[in-house]
Amino acid sequence: MKKLTRLDTFSDDDGNVVESPTVFDKNIAITIRGRNNRIVVDPRARIKRLLVVFDCDNGTLVIGPNARHGFAMNIRIGQDSTVKIGADVTTTTTCIVSAVEGATVEFGDDVMIASDNEFRADDGHPIFEVDTGLRVNPVKDIRIGSHVWFGAQAAALGGAVVGDGSVIGFRSVVTRRIPNNCIAVGTPAKVVRRHIAWERPHLSFVAPPYKPDISSIPKSEDYWMHTEEDAPVEGVVPEAPLIVTAARPGIVERILERFGYEKVR
Repeated sequence: MKKLTRLDTFSDDDGNVVESPTVFDKNIAITIRGRNNRIVVDPRARIKRLLVVFDCDNGTLVIGPNARHGFAMNIRIGQDSTVKIGADVTTTTTCIVSAVEGATVEFGDDVMIASDNEFRADDGHPIFEVDTGLRVNPVKDIRIGSHVWFGAQAAALGGAVVGDGSVIGFRSVVTRRIPNNCIAVGTPAKVVRRHIAWERPHLSFVAPPYKPDISSIPKSEDYWMHTEEDAPVEGVVPEAPLIVTAARPGIVERILERFGYEKVR
């Protein structure tokens, strides 16, 4: 096991590699337990805090450039798994990211993450169907598009895909596809408004003190789009295959069987 407290050019005899032209030596904690793991950091990255654990082999972490205040993340990467962080991704506090069993968690550019958020492609522990012994909670990839705003305590679980320009509300949990330029709230998150666009300037401490329309602040032209329900999200990775378990008798079949009858098919 190896522990690193800085991001710098690094390699070892187990094939683990860090490619970082710029040295990052504040609030860095990297634990590597396996082989052939790789970290690639853009020289223009901005990292507030980074904790990474590579539990197994062949894990990958890619960190893009950042012209904003940067991000803080606690990341777990398992066997054959990948986490990609795009350009200008920001967090208010440290968010949790987990990708294991070959999963990928990917953030597009200009993603704004609030406080106490989690992005988990896995459940952390296996759950099995009693009769068959098969897993019922397979891992699924997560793809967060560009210019997406995750409100405080919102989470994305395996299978979440969020289109560009969307907003995920406070304490919402995304488990499925959310299209572009919409607001989604709830558990599981559902779309409540379409054809919206949002901007980063804070309502209070960024002038002007009133922002009744877009003329008062700069406009992110690339992300002012109408919602397209079936529009592809660029870079989406294939979903993990579903595990199909054997069918169990329904309540009608069980009642009929109890009294010695068979259901007519």
